[in-house]
Amino acid sequence: DVKIITPGIPDKKMVYLVTQSYYHELVCAGVKIYQYTPGFVHAKSVVVDDSVATVGTINFDYRSLYLHFECGVWMFNTSTIYEIKEDFKKTLELCDEVTLEEIKKTSSLKAFGQSLLRLVAPLL
Repeated sequence: DVKIITPGIPDKKMVYLVTQSYYHELVCAGVKIYQYTPGFVHAKSVVVDDSVATVGTINFDYRSLYLHFECGVWMFNTSTIYEIKEDFKKTLELCDEVTLEEIKKTSSLKAFGQSLLRLVAPLL
């Protein structure tokens, strides 16, 4: 069960468009994507099987993982993991799920622009 929360309002429009360009593939693969309706969300947290978690500033991209000195806390079998999971569930209540039907409504022009942006995504 994979769930991703993305911003409902972008801080950087191009990054926002590139992020949305991956929605179709992810949703078709069974990933549930939610957009945070109050605005921008910047949290980076992962919980796996209620036993492993990470929280930090790390974006899951090449620049953050290999070039920048970003930080994250890795946790294993600690009660804090349940608190992180509960926070995620509360945040989901403020989100709208992105459906395949909604994704298919994306205009051809926007989809083409997103495809072009994906070419330079590692630089964004």
